[in-house]
Order: sequence, then structure tokens, then C-alpha cells
Amino acid sequence: MLLNKDTDLSLTIIKQFQTFLFEKYGYDFRDYALSSFKRRVEHLLFFFKSGSVNDLIRKIDANPSLAEQAVKEITVNTTEMFRDPSFWRKMRDEVLSQFVSSPVIRIWHAACSSGEEVYSMCIILQEMGLLDKARIFASDINSEVLANAKSGVYPIRSLDTTKSNFDRLGTSGKLENYYKVSSDQTTIKYNESLIKNVNFRKHNLVSEEGFSKFDIVLCRNVMIYFNFDLQDRVMDTISNSLFKGGFLAIGSKETIVWCSTAKDFQPLSVEEKIYKKIV
Repeated sequence: MLLNKDTDLSLTIIKQFQTFLFEKYGYDFRDYALSSFKRRVEHLLFFFKSGSVNDLIRKIDANPSLAEQAVKEITVNTTEMFRDPSFWRKMRDEVLSQFVSSPVIRIWHAACSSGEEVYSMCIILQEMGLLDKARIFASDINSEVLANAKSGVYPIRSLDTTKSNFDRLGTSGKLENYYKVSSDQTTIKYNESLIKNVNFRKHNLVSEEGFSKFDIVLCRNVMIYFNFDLQDRVMDTISNSLFKGGFLAIGSKETIVWCSTAKDFQPLSVEEKIYKKIV
């Protein structure tokens, strides 16, 4: 697509679009990192075949259903089942193992996107015999991706990567026990029994407070898109949502060191970015 004078995406134009989404629909992207949000707006211009940000605003303003689609395109992150197998080994062996004798394990997947991380967790919990005692909340700002996550249906092209990651976990279980292939060989569907204790709910991590207390919060590869102020606010929400002695997992390229709540945590694994709340 050829860019006209509006699509050079100056700071003023980007803020205009952020203000429109916030004032019209309540979606607050005003504290997203500028460089990453600019890339998402460029993607939206192509996705909606808009020649300018003003044209994009007019389209979304005239058709409110496009707002949720725009939010999905802004917030959706590339993910995969058992992404970073070394992280999941650490989660299994040094975090989840601490809850073997607990009557319940409360887990929050914050900004869960399309749900691959949720199913990864549920399969590991099932392998450990802990799924029945788990109470899992999976939240995201976008109701469409939540519906996709709840369906448990994923393209079959992702299966080779999933199998490779699963094998690297070093488990005796068999991945094929947890899904079925569609008759047309294009998708797989994970067993509904995996998510029997999962509550999928719409939640805006940017603007809403936490809604419960948890033993484990996973917020991986999300804060990398936020500026420092927003990271600090989100970490405050997460810290307030964790029991003392609970665990936080963030993405491999993320850090909490400059957040005001960093003092509340000590690292369990520096390499895998897993922290334990100590206050």
C-alpha cells in the first residue's frame, strides 16, 4: 500500500488514534510503547485497506464492530503451545511441584490471547495429577480471541512445533492423548476436559484492577508492549493479586527491576523470569 502524507504516522497522529479508541470505546492504548504501537497501526492500515489514520478512524467510527477487530489486531501476540520448553520445565519442577499437597491451586493467565499457554498449563497439570485441584482464570481484553481460546481449536500446521516443544519437556506422557484431528485434517481440537476448571473472562489489564487472589500469575510477553509507567501500574495490579509466597512468570525479554513493586519479589529463576512474592 502506498503511504500518503497522513500515513507517516507522526506522534500527533498516533495519539489521535489512541484518544479516539479510548474516548469512543474505552480501549486505552495511550501508554503502550510508541514503537510497537506504531507498528500495529501500520498493520491496521493495511488490514483495513485504509489510506490514512483519519480514514481508519472514520471506518471504525461508522462500524463499531470493527473496533473489537482493531483491538484484536493490536493486541494479538504470536505464541505457541509450550513456548520456551525450558520455562515450562522450571514451572513444572520448581513451582507447580510445591502445590502437590495443597487443596487448591489458583492460577491467572493474564492477557492470555488465543489460549495456547492455558492449554499448555492444563496439560502439564494433568500430567502431574493436579488438574482437578486447579482453579484457572484466563483473561484478555478481546472477547473474540477468548472465544477462540475456549473452543480449543487450532490449525494443524502448528502441531509439529507443539510436538517438538512437548518432547523437549522430558515427560513420559503422550501429546496425542489430549487432542483430536478434524476430519478434513486442517485443525486439531484439544479435549474439553482440559479446561473444565478454566474461567475465561474479559478483563482489561491496562485499566482494570485485579479480581481475585492467586498462587501463580503468568503475564508473559505482554509488558514488553507497554511504556514504563504502564508496566509499573500493571505490576502493581499483579502484585496485589498474588498471595504472599505466590509466583509470577513474565516473558524472557521482560523485566520488573524498575517497577515500584520489584521489592516485593525475589527471583526463583533469573533465566526463566520466574519470581516469588516475599511480602
